Amino acid sequence: MSTNKMKILIIEDDPELAMVLSSYLSKHGMEVTAVEDPYIGLSTLTQKDFDLVILDLTLPGMDGLEVVEKIREHSDIPIIISSARDDITDKVIGMERGADDYMPKPYDPRELVTRIKTILRRTGGQKKKEEALFELDKEGRVIRFKGVPLELTAAEFDVLSMLIQHMNAAVSREQLLYESEHIDDESSVKNIDVIISRIRKKIAKIDPNHTYIRPVRGVGYLLTDKPTDEE
Repeated sequence: MSTNKMKILIIEDDPELAMVLSSYLSKHGMEVTAVEDPYIGLSTLTQKDFDLVILDLTLPGMDGLEVVEKIREHSDIPIIISSARDDITDKVIGMERGADDYMPKPYDPRELVTRIKTILRRTGGQKKKEEALFELDKEGRVIRFKGVPLELTAAEFDVLSMLIQHMNAAVSREQLLYESEHIDDESSVKNIDVIISRIRKKIAKIDPNHTYIRPVRGVGYLLTDKPTDEE
Protein backbone atom coordinates (compact mmCIF):
# COMPACT_ATOMS: atom_id res chain seq x y z
CA MET A 1 0.00 0.00 0.00
CA SER A 2 1.79 3.09 -1.20
CA THR A 3 -0.59 5.62 0.35
CA ASN A 4 -1.44 6.30 3.98
CA LYS A 5 -4.47 8.41 3.14
CA MET A 6 -7.48 7.75 5.34
CA LYS A 7 -10.35 6.46 3.23
CA ILE A 8 -13.73 7.85 4.26
CA LEU A 9 -17.19 6.82 3.05
CA ILE A 10 -19.92 9.46 3.46
CA ILE A 11 -23.54 8.28 3.25
CA GLU A 12 -25.44 11.56 3.08
CA ASP A 13 -28.50 12.49 0.98
CA ASP A 14 -27.82 16.25 1.09
CA PRO A 15 -25.53 16.68 -1.95
CA GLU A 16 -24.41 20.18 -0.94
CA LEU A 17 -23.33 19.08 2.53
CA ALA A 18 -21.67 15.97 1.10
CA MET A 19 -19.72 18.16 -1.34
CA VAL A 20 -18.63 20.58 1.42
CA LEU A 21 -17.49 17.74 3.70
CA SER A 22 -15.75 15.89 0.86
CA SER A 23 -13.85 19.02 -0.16
CA TYR A 24 -12.83 19.85 3.41
CA LEU A 25 -11.74 16.31 4.29
CA SER A 26 -9.81 16.03 1.02
CA LYS A 27 -7.83 19.13 1.96
CA HIS A 28 -6.86 17.32 5.16
CA GLY A 29 -5.34 14.35 3.36
CA MET A 30 -8.39 12.09 3.29
CA GLU A 31 -9.74 10.16 0.31
CA VAL A 32 -13.51 10.57 0.28
CA THR A 33 -16.29 8.63 -1.45
CA ALA A 34 -19.79 10.13 -1.06
CA VAL A 35 -23.08 8.38 -1.85
CA GLU A 36 -26.67 9.51 -1.31
CA ASP A 37 -28.41 6.14 -1.22
CA PRO A 38 -27.98 3.85 1.83
CA TYR A 39 -28.22 0.69 -0.31
CA ILE A 40 -25.43 1.92 -2.57
CA GLY A 41 -23.45 2.82 0.57
CA LEU A 42 -23.76 -0.70 1.96
CA SER A 43 -22.78 -2.17 -1.41
CA THR A 44 -19.79 0.18 -1.70
CA LEU A 45 -18.55 -0.98 1.69
CA THR A 46 -18.31 -4.55 0.43
CA GLN A 47 -16.39 -3.55 -2.70
CA LYS A 48 -13.71 -1.22 -1.33
CA ASP A 49 -11.66 -0.78 1.83
CA PHE A 50 -12.57 2.20 4.01
CA ASP A 51 -11.25 3.38 7.37
CA LEU A 52 -14.41 5.14 8.60
CA VAL A 53 -18.05 5.87 7.69
CA ILE A 54 -19.84 9.20 8.17
CA LEU A 55 -23.54 8.38 8.21
CA ASP A 56 -26.65 10.57 8.05
CA LEU A 57 -29.75 9.21 9.76
CA THR A 58 -32.49 10.60 7.51
CA LEU A 59 -31.92 8.69 4.29
CA PRO A 60 -34.17 7.60 1.40
CA GLY A 61 -35.44 4.04 1.63
CA MET A 62 -33.71 3.05 4.88
CA ASP A 63 -33.27 4.81 8.21
CA GLY A 64 -29.66 5.47 9.23
CA LEU A 65 -30.10 3.53 12.47
CA GLU A 66 -30.93 0.45 10.39
CA VAL A 67 -27.84 1.13 8.25
CA VAL A 68 -25.68 1.05 11.40
CA GLU A 69 -27.15 -2.33 12.27
CA LYS A 70 -26.53 -3.74 8.79
CA ILE A 71 -22.92 -2.50 8.73
CA ARG A 72 -22.28 -4.13 12.10
CA GLU A 73 -23.49 -7.49 10.78
CA HIS A 74 -20.34 -7.70 8.67
CA SER A 75 -17.83 -5.04 9.78
CA ASP A 76 -16.35 -3.27 12.80
CA ILE A 77 -15.43 -0.18 10.75
CA PRO A 78 -15.77 3.03 12.83
CA ILE A 79 -19.03 4.93 12.24
CA ILE A 80 -19.72 8.61 12.97
CA ILE A 81 -23.42 9.50 12.86
CA SER A 82 -23.94 12.99 11.41
CA SER A 83 -27.57 14.01 11.93
CA ALA A 84 -29.93 16.97 12.15
CA ARG A 85 -32.24 14.86 14.33
CA ASP A 86 -31.78 16.12 17.87
CA ASP A 87 -33.72 13.38 19.66
CA ILE A 88 -31.51 11.93 22.41
CA THR A 89 -33.17 8.55 21.69
CA ASP A 90 -31.57 8.50 18.23
CA LYS A 91 -28.15 9.08 19.77
CA VAL A 92 -28.65 6.35 22.38
CA ILE A 93 -29.97 3.81 19.85
CA GLY A 94 -27.22 4.68 17.37
CA MET A 95 -24.49 4.11 19.93
CA GLU A 96 -26.17 0.93 21.21
CA ARG A 97 -26.24 -0.45 17.67
CA GLY A 98 -22.54 0.14 17.22
CA ALA A 99 -21.87 3.75 16.15
CA ASP A 100 -18.64 5.20 17.56
CA ASP A 101 -19.67 8.86 17.71
CA TYR A 102 -22.67 11.14 17.15
CA MET A 103 -22.41 14.68 15.77
CA PRO A 104 -25.57 16.82 15.71
CA LYS A 105 -25.84 19.15 12.69
CA PRO A 106 -24.81 21.83 12.12
CA TYR A 107 -21.18 21.43 13.13
CA ASP A 108 -17.81 22.86 12.14
CA PRO A 109 -15.97 20.56 9.68
CA ARG A 110 -12.82 21.18 11.74
CA GLU A 111 -14.45 19.31 14.63
CA LEU A 112 -15.30 16.45 12.29
CA VAL A 113 -11.64 16.13 11.26
CA THR A 114 -10.63 16.03 14.93
CA ARG A 115 -13.25 13.39 15.73
CA ILE A 116 -12.15 11.23 12.78
CA LYS A 117 -8.48 11.35 13.79
CA THR A 118 -9.32 10.64 17.42
CA ILE A 119 -11.46 7.61 16.56
CA LEU A 120 -8.91 6.18 14.13
CA ARG A 121 -6.13 6.61 16.70
CA ARG A 122 -8.25 4.75 19.21
CA THR A 123 -9.33 1.94 16.89
CA GLY A 124 -6.07 1.53 15.03
CA GLY A 125 -7.51 2.86 11.77
CA GLN A 126 -6.06 0.25 9.45
CA LYS A 127 -7.27 -2.74 11.51
CA LYS A 128 -9.64 -3.94 8.83
CA LYS A 129 -6.89 -4.00 6.21
CA GLU A 130 -4.42 -5.70 8.53
CA GLU A 131 -6.93 -8.48 9.09
CA ALA A 132 -7.57 -8.95 5.36
CA LEU A 133 -7.35 -12.53 4.16
CA PHE A 134 -5.52 -11.50 1.01
CA GLU A 135 -2.80 -8.83 1.02
CA LEU A 136 -1.65 -7.51 -2.35
CA ASP A 137 1.77 -5.89 -2.74
CA LYS A 138 1.77 -4.84 -6.40
CA GLU A 139 5.22 -3.24 -6.34
CA GLY A 140 6.83 -6.27 -4.72
CA ARG A 141 4.63 -8.62 -6.77
CA VAL A 142 3.72 -10.56 -3.65
CA ILE A 143 0.33 -11.81 -2.51
CA ARG A 144 -0.12 -13.08 1.04
CA PHE A 145 -2.96 -15.29 2.15
CA LYS A 146 -3.55 -15.28 5.91
CA GLY A 147 -0.10 -13.68 6.21
CA VAL A 148 1.64 -16.43 4.21
CA PRO A 149 3.23 -15.49 0.83
CA LEU A 150 1.81 -17.53 -2.05
CA GLU A 151 4.27 -19.01 -4.55
CA LEU A 152 2.69 -17.80 -7.79
CA THR A 153 3.75 -17.74 -11.42
CA ALA A 154 3.57 -14.36 -13.18
CA ALA A 155 0.25 -15.28 -14.82
CA GLU A 156 -1.21 -16.53 -11.52
CA PHE A 157 -0.16 -13.30 -9.84
CA ASP A 158 -1.92 -11.24 -12.54
CA VAL A 159 -5.15 -13.23 -12.25
CA LEU A 160 -5.28 -13.29 -8.45
CA SER A 161 -4.39 -9.57 -8.29
CA MET A 162 -7.41 -8.73 -10.42
CA LEU A 163 -9.69 -10.90 -8.30
CA ILE A 164 -8.40 -9.21 -5.13
CA GLN A 165 -9.01 -5.77 -6.61
CA HIS A 166 -12.60 -6.83 -7.42
CA MET A 167 -13.16 -8.64 -4.10
CA ASN A 168 -16.72 -10.03 -3.77
CA ALA A 169 -17.53 -9.10 -7.38
CA ALA A 170 -17.53 -11.32 -10.46
CA VAL A 171 -14.73 -10.88 -13.00
CA SER A 172 -15.16 -12.32 -16.49
CA ARG A 173 -12.74 -14.83 -17.97
CA GLU A 174 -12.19 -12.43 -20.85
CA GLN A 175 -11.15 -9.61 -18.50
CA LEU A 176 -8.81 -11.92 -16.61
CA LEU A 177 -7.30 -13.06 -19.91
CA TYR A 178 -6.89 -9.77 -21.76
CA GLU A 179 -5.86 -7.59 -18.81
CA SER A 180 -3.17 -10.00 -17.62
CA GLU A 181 0.34 -8.89 -18.61
CA HIS A 182 1.79 -12.38 -18.61
CA ILE A 183 -0.82 -14.36 -20.53
CA ASP A 184 -0.55 -14.60 -24.32
CA ASP A 185 -3.39 -12.67 -26.00
CA GLU A 186 -4.04 -15.65 -28.25
CA SER A 187 -4.58 -18.01 -25.31
CA SER A 188 -8.01 -19.58 -24.93
CA VAL A 189 -10.26 -18.35 -22.13
CA LYS A 190 -10.18 -21.97 -20.97
CA ASN A 191 -6.58 -21.28 -19.98
CA ILE A 192 -8.01 -19.07 -17.21
CA ASP A 193 -9.79 -22.12 -15.75
CA VAL A 194 -6.44 -23.93 -15.56
CA ILE A 195 -4.75 -20.96 -13.87
CA ILE A 196 -7.63 -20.58 -11.39
CA SER A 197 -7.39 -24.28 -10.55
CA ARG A 198 -3.67 -23.91 -9.78
CA ILE A 199 -4.30 -20.84 -7.60
CA ARG A 200 -7.04 -22.64 -5.67
CA LYS A 201 -4.70 -25.55 -4.96
CA LYS A 202 -2.05 -23.18 -3.59
CA ILE A 203 -4.60 -21.47 -1.36
CA ALA A 204 -5.86 -24.88 -0.21
CA LYS A 205 -2.38 -25.79 1.04
CA ILE A 206 -2.84 -23.04 3.65
CA ASP A 207 -6.58 -23.47 4.25
CA PRO A 208 -8.01 -26.73 2.86
CA ASN A 209 -11.37 -26.28 4.57
CA HIS A 210 -12.86 -23.33 2.70
CA THR A 211 -13.56 -22.16 -0.85
CA TYR A 212 -12.36 -18.62 -1.65
CA ILE A 213 -12.58 -18.53 -5.45
CA ARG A 214 -16.04 -19.38 -6.78
CA PRO A 215 -17.14 -19.86 -10.39
CA VAL A 216 -19.89 -17.50 -11.54
CA ARG A 217 -21.95 -19.25 -14.18
CA GLY A 218 -21.79 -17.60 -17.58
CA VAL A 219 -19.37 -14.93 -16.36
CA GLY A 220 -16.13 -16.01 -14.75
CA TYR A 221 -14.91 -16.05 -11.16
CA LEU A 222 -15.41 -14.29 -7.85
CA LEU A 223 -12.97 -14.03 -4.94
CA THR A 224 -14.75 -13.81 -1.60
CA ASP A 225 -13.66 -12.79 1.89
CA LYS A 226 -16.66 -14.72 3.24
CA PRO A 227 -15.66 -18.28 2.30
CA THR A 228 -17.87 -21.34 2.26
CA ASP A 229 -16.89 -24.80 3.45
CA GLU A 230 -14.90 -26.72 0.85
CA GLU A 231 -16.95 -29.48 -0.72
